[in-house]
Amino acid sequence: MQKISYSRHRFPPLIIQHAIWLYFKFSLSYRDVEDLLAERGIDVSYETIRRWVVKFGSAYARKLSKSGPRPSSQRHLDEVFVSINGKRSYLWRMVDSEGEVLEILVQSRRNKRAALKLIRKLLKNQGFVPDVIVTDKLPSYGAALREIGRTRYHDFGGRKNNRAENSHLPVRRRERKMQRFKSPGSAQRFLSVHASIYNTFYVQRHLISRKILRQFRDEAMSVWQTATAAA
Repeated sequence: MQKISYSRHRFPPLIIQHAIWLYFKFSLSYRDVEDLLAERGIDVSYETIRRWVVKFGSAYARKLSKSGPRPSSQRHLDEVFVSINGKRSYLWRMVDSEGEVLEILVQSRRNKRAALKLIRKLLKNQGFVPDVIVTDKLPSYGAALREIGRTRYHDFGGRKNNRAENSHLPVRRRERKMQRFKSPGSAQRFLSVHASIYNTFYVQRHLISRKILRQFRDEAMSVWQTATAAA
């Protein structure tokens, strides 16, 4: 795993970490983050913040993904179209039963081959076969699962896949704030980092007490500080 080094940077690591956290945790632009830091007396340009995000974002995401809890054994798969540089692409997403994002793939097609790529990545990266794979009624999922002999795990229909469909909402907000993604590569990089940070700080606050919420927040910040610390 790539080590994180903040050497030869004018600003201290805490400011870099905080700027990146603001950008990914909230629906903010680089200029928004610049203004928030300026209000605290930190004079840094939005272009510098963009460079920090590009340089450190992926390294943070890799460390956060290693420190996350084991996901549940149920998988929800869904796809949604996104406009990238004026062309229609598809964002394929996989979440577990708690809403934690496990995989994101930006692909140009919405067919069996695209669904198969996502499912094979699921089986390879997770290391075990889930008990249930829940999808919508898109025929590509059934065709892909038949090809690899996993149809007995397939469940679909009704509102069973709301968990995956709702997980698209944070991405839609960011897409509007960024005035759409500029290229498939940049979209894939941003969404992968965003998913790892989103998972770390995601709590279903409507299901827990205020006391437990404070505890979860403290734990999430501890994980973040460990992942972003200099090697």
